[in-house]
Amino acid sequence: MSAKRRKRRSPGDGGVVEYMTKAGVRYRLNAVVRLPDGSTKRVFMRKGPNGEIWTDAESAKAALRALLAESDKGTFIEPSQQPFGTYCAEVVEGMRIAPQTRASYRKNVRNHIEPYPIAKVPLARLTGQQLTAHYRKLESSGRKDHKTGEGLSARTTRYIHTIVHGILRQAVKDGLVLRNAADAATPPTAKEAKPPEMHPWSAAQLAAFLGWAQDKSEHTVLWHVLAHTGMRRGEALALRWRNVDLDGETISVRRSAGMVRTAGEGAEIVEGDTKTNKPRVIDIDAETVVLLRAYRRERGSMALQLARDDALVFGSIESEHRNPEHVSRQFVADVTRCRKALGTDAVPKIRLHDLRHTHATLLLLAREPVHVVSERLGHASAVVTMTIYAHVLPGSQREAADLFARLVSEAAAV
Repeated sequence: MSAKRRKRRSPGDGGVVEYMTKAGVRYRLNAVVRLPDGSTKRVFMRKGPNGEIWTDAESAKAALRALLAESDKGTFIEPSQQPFGTYCAEVVEGMRIAPQTRASYRKNVRNHIEPYPIAKVPLARLTGQQLTAHYRKLESSGRKDHKTGEGLSARTTRYIHTIVHGILRQAVKDGLVLRNAADAATPPTAKEAKPPEMHPWSAAQLAAFLGWAQDKSEHTVLWHVLAHTGMRRGEALALRWRNVDLDGETISVRRSAGMVRTAGEGAEIVEGDTKTNKPRVIDIDAETVVLLRAYRRERGSMALQLARDDALVFGSIESEHRNPEHVSRQFVADVTRCRKALGTDAVPKIRLHDLRHTHATLLLLAREPVHVVSERLGHASAVVTMTIYAHVLPGSQREAADLFARLVSEAAAV
């Protein structure tokens, strides 16, 4: 009687194959799998989706069972060998994002991913642990500017993680990887990446600076409008006279101007939507109206086209956008000159963006409703305003303490 014939494994069941390497015995998987689109394909895998290797038969068989289970559910994704850095560059070009955002993404991929070993890691082998190690490298020596070799801030590193997470989310959608490796990474925490401390002026300090600037700075109207409206720098630089209703005492904020840098092509100023993609109307005070009327007449006396409805309010003599970075540097220069004239105690050093913080802080300290301040600033919601300015919201703690003491005292008197 012949020996019992061994049952042949079905092609769809796959198999585990042993092979030898210099490092010892290894195992690879061999199976016909069903892809998400319904087609089938034979795959040979020497490593798992996270780069793991199999040195014993049992772990290889367990991996095969998991592979076939994904095949049965139609969720198996063939491992992608495309390098992570190459994929990052491709995805950024295809994202539906604003030009300024795209330029920022390009810069971060070019400076903080492509020059590093992680850029050569195949998408299928990228792990959260590798990303975490990369972030730590950036924090220790990732700067590429005039302080090359120093570490990136936690805030910048977390921003890079946000970019990476979005790119890998697209890789999942593209069917190149099954899981987003960034979900398993550990970037700097939100607490570690908190924004720079704000330094708003008091009302007296702002008044001192604007009083000095009235005769000493060519940008005095711009500083005044930024301080009295809380507009962002780019919003003011994209403002046109048709957006300014001096009779109705309102300003309609609809656009924003910013710098876009492209490697090898220089920089250009691009006008786009506001940060929240929503226009808003800001009421302005009588003094600001008078100042803007006089400023428009002055601009018109230099050249009629500078006072037309479609002209930029704070544009150059050539009717072009002013360079936002130059404007910020000019503000710092004016503050420095003012401090020399009035004394360092009279006007502390601040950034241009701190005029926006000054606007919000003074209103909140004066108990203006949070939702009103939020509308003026153009925040997505009042919650954003409360989160940013929670430390200056007045009265809640003091009133709570007084209320509690009064309740106890009244109860004791009964």
